[in-house]
Parts: sequence; structure tokens; C-alpha cells
Amino acid sequence: MAKARSKRPPQIVAMGGGGFLMEPTNPRLDDYVLGLTGVARPKIAYLGTAGADSAWGSDRFRWCFQAPRAHPTVIPLFLRDATPLRDTVLAQDAIYVGGGNTVNLLAIWRAHGLDRILREAWRRGIVLCGVSAGALCWFEGGTTDSYGPIAPLRDGLGFLPGSFSPHYDGEGDRRPVHRKALRSGLPDGYAADDGAALHFVRRRLVACVASRPQAKAWRLERRGTRVVETAMETRCLG
Repeated sequence: MAKARSKRPPQIVAMGGGGFLMEPTNPRLDDYVLGLTGVARPKIAYLGTAGADSAWGSDRFRWCFQAPRAHPTVIPLFLRDATPLRDTVLAQDAIYVGGGNTVNLLAIWRAHGLDRILREAWRRGIVLCGVSAGALCWFEGGTTDSYGPIAPLRDGLGFLPGSFSPHYDGEGDRRPVHRKALRSGLPDGYAADDGAALHFVRRRLVACVASRPQAKAWRLERRGTRVVETAMETRCLG
């Protein structure tokens, strides 16, 4: 297994919304992630840190990724056991990060040293993915409702360049607040509607995919005092 992983480049799939947490009867985005592992029944671990390791999210993950689809593992940080965190993470074919509070997620990961472990996993070819907070965390920054009202976040992990906004069509304040943040110095970047995802190999965007036809991925760039928003070609899976 480790030999097969070593041949894969670093990959991240950032979902604006969707996946098993939001679309439990639409497996297209999750199946896309599993397919990137190149393994018939991949080992996939769930990090529900942003949702305070809720039993609801963990149970749904185990149910949606049960055999023969995959081999699921849940990695809790609120109630850790004695299993070495690095060993568990590096034994996986993919890591799936759930939504919730991005600010809390980043603080807890850094306190446990998980940010460094995930960077090692990424470099080893373990597929990283996530939805909402689990997508935003990989970028340099973006916009988040972690503080209550939607506001800029500027201390993401930085595995991927630029900024990101999830739920671009799903929450009314997302678009105007993100555009304002870009005009105020947030770096250029991307956004994704609910049901859309961006696939990066190393740090380069290689594909935009969606679980339903209307969902889009977006490129956002500041030009002077304006923000230029470009809908990218987004392939509906199916």
C-alpha cells in the first residue's frame, strides 16, 4: 500500500458543499475522491474537528464509507486515545475533513501537531479532501462564519495558494463579504458552490467537478478596485 501511495502526487479536493454530510444520497463527489486513491477499497479517515467530533458526523461517515466501499476510520481529537496520531494518519489512503468552525479546527490541529502530520501525508500522496471548513483550511485564507458573521480568515494552512470561499451560492452573505475581503487585501483565489469541488495536484488546479449540473467553481481576482469573478468549466459527475 505504501509503495502504491508513493507514486501518487500530492492531491487535495476542496468541496464548497456536498459530500456525505450534505448530500448523503448523492455519492458523486465522495466517489471521485475515492477514485483518486487508486485502491479498490481505500483506507479513509474522517476528521470531524470543526464539528467538535460530533457523533452524528462520525456515525454518518462510518455508514457512508462502510465495506465494501472503503475501510473507514474516525480520528477524534476531543477525546484522544493512546494511538499515535501520526501512525493513524499516515496509514490512510485518504483523509476527509468535515465542516464546522474553521478557526477552532486550525487551533486544535496546531495544538496537537496535526497540521505538520497532514502536510507530511499530503507530500506522501495521501489524498486530502474536505467540505466547507474542511476545504477552506487548506488555503492561505478565505471567508468563514467561525466568528459568527461571515468574516475574513487569514491564517489557513497554506498547502494551497490564495483564498477560498465555500457555499458560494448557498449562503446569501458569502459572495458580497468575500468580494469585499478581496478588495481589502485577501489574496486572489477561488470559490465553490454547494455541490462543486476543486481538484488540485500539488498546488495546481487540474479539474473542477460537481455532484449536480448547476453547481459551479469560480476564480476570483482583484483588479484595481474591482473583483473579477469568472465561472470555471465545471464537469458534472455521473
